Amino acid sequence: MSAFDAYCELEGSLSGTIRYNEPMSRHTSFRIGGPARLLIECATLADLSCVLETITRHTLPWIIIGKGSNLLVADRGFPGAVLTLGREFKNYHLPDAASGQQQLVSGAGVVLATLVQDAFKNGYQGLEFAVGIPGTLGGALFMNAGSASDWIGSLVETLTVLRPGVGLLPLHPSDLPWAYRHSGIVRGDIIVEAGLRIEQGHLGQIRAKMEAAAKRRKKTQPLTTPNAGSIFRNPPGASAGRLIESCGLKGYRQGGAAVSEVHANFIINNGGATASDVVALIMYIQKRVEEEHGIELQPEIRFVGFE
Repeated sequence: MSAFDAYCELEGSLSGTIRYNEPMSRHTSFRIGGPARLLIECATLADLSCVLETITRHTLPWIIIGKGSNLLVADRGFPGAVLTLGREFKNYHLPDAASGQQQLVSGAGVVLATLVQDAFKNGYQGLEFAVGIPGTLGGALFMNAGSASDWIGSLVETLTVLRPGVGLLPLHPSDLPWAYRHSGIVRGDIIVEAGLRIEQGHLGQIRAKMEAAAKRRKKTQPLTTPNAGSIFRNPPGASAGRLIESCGLKGYRQGGAAVSEVHANFIINNGGATASDVVALIMYIQKRVEEEHGIELQPEIRFVGFE
């Protein structure tokens, strides 16, 4: 693998930016993580295609991230390329009756909160459940983000991915096995655009739903402390947070990482937490819950740079 050779080849040839040995603690909501050998913002589809061809030729491992809101990056970092979507992937258009467009069509790099707020301001309903969900549309689609009763996959009507070595491919959302925290989109496919079904609604009702969702998240989630969202998937018929809390683990610490006092399915960075601290805490939580409830909790976050 020759990350430096790839860096030299790509530097100056992209519309976006490229950084070498960039600390991932600057790019994750956990504020944890060692350096990525390359951090590349692909501003255009041409950038993205060029980067994929180059890093493949240099046999570098790669991942694509949104806002880093569900990642734990190893303390030693990631030896390959971390890709993000830039300018061209941050365009979106609300439905336009005059042109016949019936969907919110958005690039995958748009921050989900931007879509939620703009839809509301223009009187469209459908995205109220997504208030407070961090990250980009692409990340939300890949993990089928949502609440206990609503998820973004249910709104998808069109979906386009870039498949390395193949090119742009339209996927049929109805053919994907959407499920809890799962879209069925193949790893390696890069979501570039989606069309979401939203419709005109009553502004007061939309506002009320959004305020209720925001109030619920504020009350039940540690929004002011660095974290990566829910750590574990909810087991069938159970709540991961309640299982962890029943083991008396709220506030339990490993180094700078702690189980949140607000919601036990959140691990927070109290300052100076390392990825090793978080992994040790995850393993301890899994051990205690399995001992006391016979349930093996499965992580929901992505682990980057771990073997």
